Amino acid sequence: MKGKLIVIEGIDGAGCGTQTEFLKEKLNERLSQPVLHIRYPNYNSPVGVTIHKFLHEELALSTDMQFFIYSLDMLKDMKEIKKALDEGRVVLADRYFTSTLAYQCSQGFPIEKALRFADLFDFVKPDLIIYLKVPSEIAMKRKKMEKNNLDLFEKDLDFRKKVSKKYDELASKNIFGKWVVVDAEKSIEEVANEIEKAVEKII
Repeated sequence: MKGKLIVIEGIDGAGCGTQTEFLKEKLNERLSQPVLHIRYPNYNSPVGVTIHKFLHEELALSTDMQFFIYSLDMLKDMKEIKKALDEGRVVLADRYFTSTLAYQCSQGFPIEKALRFADLFDFVKPDLIIYLKVPSEIAMKRKKMEKNNLDLFEKDLDFRKKVSKKYDELASKNIFGKWVVVDAEKSIEEVANEIEKAVEKII
């Protein structure tokens, strides 16, 4: 059986990291092979270091440069992702290329060009994209409770709202995969249960 690529998406503060960890634990209990857990941006990689500098305003990047640097962060893992899927494993991603579509395309990067790029470099399309939908104001409050210094994207409420609208558009049109929208204003447990139900349908 070919494996499945499952992606958890949403704006900063939606709970992607928390819910990815919950889902990983549940899947590892149920499945015969361990889940491959990936997270973007990957700040431990050389590319991720550059992204970290950009987000903390130590480096300026145009929208085009952002698109390519974020995409490169994922492209470096594509071989490992494909190998895991060929072995029949579940690959669980805390954000993926769909984040780049939301964040950089909301800044004006053409979505048609982005999708052509993904096709040209043979990016794996997710089998399921779970979108944790939450109002921008609530997500920002969560982030402020989580840490003192918000990064470039996290502290800009107007930008958050633009990204949320782009996520809504991507989800409504099932762009780059099948999307399922989950109300992330609910409790952590309720959100986790909804995610588990959606995942059970494809595994």
